[in-house]
Amino acid sequence: MRGELIRVLSGVEEKANELKMEGFEPDIVLFGKEAYEFLKNQVNAEFGGEDTVSEISGLTIRVVEEFGKDAVVIDSKVLGLGLGGAKRVKIIKD
Repeated sequence: MRGELIRVLSGVEEKANELKMEGFEPDIVLFGKEAYEFLKNQVNAEFGGEDTVSEISGLTIRVVEEFGKDAVVIDSKVLGLGLGGAKRVKIIKD
């Protein structure tokens, strides 16, 4: 279990760092419904409890059902204003 949680955290942090290197300021992670449930189960298995997860690596979590098994790290201040500002992460490996 711990390995999967570390993999998810590393993936999110890697994409956030890529955005920072491109001059963006990532602040939100949009999780697909399945990806969020996977993360929540991993966190609850590791730390106990049945709590929701609202933050990962200092980034606010929002659930976007359509993203399914993936998550997207975004800079919400520039998303949609031009190219860039978002990086996709595969959360559940097939």
